[in-house]
Amino acid sequence: MALKLLTRRVAPIVTATALALILAGCSSSGGIVTRHTQGYEISESALKQVRPGQSQELVTLVLGSPQSTNTFGEQSAYYYVQTKIEETAFGLKMIKSRTVLAVYFDKNKKVVDKAVYTLEDGKVIAIETRRTASFGEDRSFIDQILQSF
Repeated sequence: MALKLLTRRVAPIVTATALALILAGCSSSGGIVTRHTQGYEISESALKQVRPGQSQELVTLVLGSPQSTNTFGEQSAYYYVQTKIEETAFGLKMIKSRTVLAVYFDKNKKVVDKAVYTLEDGKVIAIETRRTASFGEDRSFIDQILQSF
């Protein structure tokens, strides 16, 4: 009888403690969702340091090497991309924000302008999935092996 009474009193405490431990594990850094940044971390202080008239070398010194470059005519541009991602413990990745810093240079490799673009500025591009037909027969790898005998 005393054992039943003790079990009735202890069981809710043990259950509450176990539930608290489980919830604490979900809210820690090793929880269900992790957040991280891919690419360049664009800080406000670095952004303020890039001004018109500065050289490409100074921009590279302040921001680091660009992730992408582009040349059009006598002008060029450096691109720095920052992507903030949330990833679940189950491998599902969700892009929360994407920021692209573009620094434009003139023919003398001096800063002309800079611009910050976000996901809202982007456009969705439909990717074509059709294949271009090759000359001759369109056979799979296995078909080619079997027909060579």
